[in-house]
Amino acid sequence: MTKARKPAEHRPEQPLAEEDHLAKARAAVVAAALPHVAFDGWSDRTLAAAVEDAGVDPGLARLAFPRGGVDLALAFHDQKDAELAADLGSADLLGLRFRDRVAYAVMRRLELLAGEREAVRRAAALFALPTHAADGARAIWRTADTIWKALGDDSHDFSWYSKRATLSAVWSSALLYWLGDDSPGASATREFVARRIDNVMQVEGVKARIRANPLAAALLKGPQAILDRVRAPGDSARSEMPGFLRHRH
Repeated sequence: MTKARKPAEHRPEQPLAEEDHLAKARAAVVAAALPHVAFDGWSDRTLAAAVEDAGVDPGLARLAFPRGGVDLALAFHDQKDAELAADLGSADLLGLRFRDRVAYAVMRRLELLAGEREAVRRAAALFALPTHAADGARAIWRTADTIWKALGDDSHDFSWYSKRATLSAVWSSALLYWLGDDSPGASATREFVARRIDNVMQVEGVKARIRANPLAAALLKGPQAILDRVRAPGDSARSEMPGFLRHRH
């Protein structure tokens, strides 16, 4: 005779960690804010309306968005970066040239914004202000970092910075071009991105020829030795934080 199975014990759900509560609150408030942004921008007024619409506790909202509307805009930006990372993680890009993978990632990030063009336009205007320009620059850098990580970049030296700086320039110019693009399927933006990446690849080609030139290599030996000591941020550092110099022993 088989023994009767004991009924499964009911385990109460574990309380969410504070950061999980904040993440859920941010997602809910960002979603509720989008209908208001077209009228009031990424402002404290929009934040207050979104908090009420989402039914989020005002105290929790103050923790999630301590600087008000600007943190709301950054949360929207970071949400789209997270969606891009998930999308690229499941995309089959192995058959593409690397430049085409980068172009795909940039265009995919824009496609994720397709229904929120006015919200993006308002965010661009906000981050163009001197008081928020640094926030905007860090947000652009995080997008570039998201793309490089998703494409498998494992650099830890100065190239970690040069790759992200170059892609930040491509991404920011593509975003501004896209905001004014009314071509079908953003085809003009797609061509613009391809041209920008081609320009970058031409520069990389010039750099490779310089490194292959014995005279140029000798002249650059000193500066290159300094650059070789630069290291990317550690895993525990925020992606927009500077790295460090490796000290010789």
